[in-house]
Amino acid sequence: MLSVVPKFRPALDPEFLPASLWNRAYRALGGAVPLAIALERERGSVSVYRTAILPHEGLHAALNQRYVERLVKYLLWQKGGFRVTIAGPSEIADSLRSVYSPTGARAFDYEFIPDRVYGRPMTIESCAYEACPDEHEAATPLGRHLEGCRIGFDLGASDRKCAAVIDGKVVFSDEVPWTPAVESDPQYHYDGVNDSLKRAAAHLPRVDAIGGSAAGVYVANEVRVGSLYRTVAREEFDTRIRRLFFDLQAAWNGIPFDVVNDGEVTALAGSMALGDNAVLGVAMGSSLAAGFVTPQGNITSWLNELAFVPVDYRAHAPADEWSGDPGVGAQYFSQQAVGRLLAPAGIDLPGDMPLPVKLEHVQKFMSHGDDRARKIYETIGVYFGYNIATYADFYDFRNLLVLGRVLTGEGGDLILSTATEVLRAEFPELAERIRFHIPDEKEKRHGQAIAAASLPSIPVPETH
Repeated sequence: MLSVVPKFRPALDPEFLPASLWNRAYRALGGAVPLAIALERERGSVSVYRTAILPHEGLHAALNQRYVERLVKYLLWQKGGFRVTIAGPSEIADSLRSVYSPTGARAFDYEFIPDRVYGRPMTIESCAYEACPDEHEAATPLGRHLEGCRIGFDLGASDRKCAAVIDGKVVFSDEVPWTPAVESDPQYHYDGVNDSLKRAAAHLPRVDAIGGSAAGVYVANEVRVGSLYRTVAREEFDTRIRRLFFDLQAAWNGIPFDVVNDGEVTALAGSMALGDNAVLGVAMGSSLAAGFVTPQGNITSWLNELAFVPVDYRAHAPADEWSGDPGVGAQYFSQQAVGRLLAPAGIDLPGDMPLPVKLEHVQKFMSHGDDRARKIYETIGVYFGYNIATYADFYDFRNLLVLGRVLTGEGGDLILSTATEVLRAEFPELAERIRFHIPDEKEKRHGQAIAAASLPSIPVPETH
């Protein structure tokens, strides 16, 4: 319904329709009807996104519905919210209620975000543009506490890392393989994390504080949702996993103990390494993780679950295996993306081979100059270049921290050089403003550990 002609076509996925270009083409039509989307979260936090749409009539109605539905989808996973208010034509809200419903196309989002993250049902309301709720963004300082003897840990899908840190210096680090996503026993998760803490503690004279990062959504140290725990039964999740880190804190004598999303710690590590703020961090690993440090150096109460945000607007885009939604981040910027592109590239690997092993094969092919592997990385690079422009629509950042196993080696270099080429040709103003930061191996290992360990503040004893 819109004419969108990208200057770059991914070699292995030429039908890719970048969200950034579709949205740009829509806005170029000159919508004059103001519309705002307000999302309410816990503790009275409200995010407001303001835009304009076409007159909601005739053929414009379908365009408006597509534009706003994809915006709502993005905002729900970027910022979160259990109450969505559409300040504009009431017909838009009516359409969204049918899409975000138990039987609608976005049933996963409708049930998952409010139920698992906020513990209350989602509502979609409408009001006049002038009556839009006021914005109230909560932002808090994150970490940067380096004094004392600390443990930092990071829980990933294929390994768990820990480090012992004394006054900001890593004195020990360790990495242990594990398989949390297929382990349904909560005790496995508790024992695994506790084992890593003990390994680090053995190299410290004492433990003053523990800080950690993990994939998933964490609110005030409480586990709300995470792919690491996807096979744990709901009842056991509520009774054993939700308060997992409180139980661990109790086992460690109640010392300061903070856990946040791994993307936030990644962004914090980048901010600390750069000595600058306004950092968006993205990690292309088993899925897509993200975190954001504001220009003021704080973190927000947002979800930043960019694995679920729209990337590709074509009608039959690859569907996410978990949410069922087509064209979202995990299928384009992760090991899942590499696995999906194997067949178009002409690389035949066993179907039951784990994705991390498939990635290792592709990396080996790339190091040997295999053009099939090169096309995989070039394709992801085109995806990424266009998607950086989408990130810029929703985040105020000037530093883009990029890491993860997909970005390791020569293939990662090709992803970034291709993305840069796309930015320069399609979005020159962004190419001038945004700089990539790629942590080296020491920074990735030690920087993340130090950032995680720096999360808790240690109370200063009162003096009399």
